[in-house]
Amino acid sequence: MDLDINRLYVRTCGADVLFAFEGEISSERINLILEEIEAKTESMRIELRLRKKIYNVMVECLQNLYHHSDEVPLIVADRLGKSYGMVVLKREGNTFMLTVGNFVSTDKVKFLSEKIEKLNSLSKDELKEMYKFILNYQKLSPKGGGGLGLIDIARKSGHKLSYQFYGFDDMYSFYRLDIVI
Repeated sequence: MDLDINRLYVRTCGADVLFAFEGEISSERINLILEEIEAKTESMRIELRLRKKIYNVMVECLQNLYHHSDEVPLIVADRLGKSYGMVVLKREGNTFMLTVGNFVSTDKVKFLSEKIEKLNSLSKDELKEMYKFILNYQKLSPKGGGGLGLIDIARKSGHKLSYQFYGFDDMYSFYRLDIVI
C-alpha cells in the first residue's frame, strides 16, 4: 500500500480552493455538496452561464462517484468508509478545476483509460453525435447508466479530461479525474 490518500487529498487542494470534501458519498451528501457549491458560486458573483456549467459537471461527477465507485479496500474501509470519494473545486485564473477521485478495481483501469482517451480524441461535434447515439440506441447498464456521464462531462466542460490512476494494491487503484471548466 504505497498510496497515502490523505496526502493525495492535501496535495490536490492546493490554493484557491472553493470547496473540498473527502469521505463517504451518499445521496444525502451529494445534495449537501451541490447546495454548498451553488451557494458559494452565487456568492462569488460568477456569471450565471459558468455557474450552471460548474453545477452540471459537478452533478455528473457526483453521480459517477455514487453509482460507479467500487467499495473501498478492506484495509482502509474503517477509516474511509465503504464508498469513499474525493471532490475538490478550485479556481485557477479564469477557469475552475474540478477534481474527483475514488477507488476502482484494477480490472477497470484499462477500460476507463481507453474510454477517456477516446473521448479526448473527439471533436465537440463528434462528442455530441456520440452522446445522441448512446442516448437513442444503448441499453441501460445494471447500475442504471447508459455510459453518458463521462461524455456529458467532456461536452459540458469543453476541455480534454485529465486522469490518473494511483496503484493501491493488487486489487485496487485510486482513480483521479481532473476537469477544467
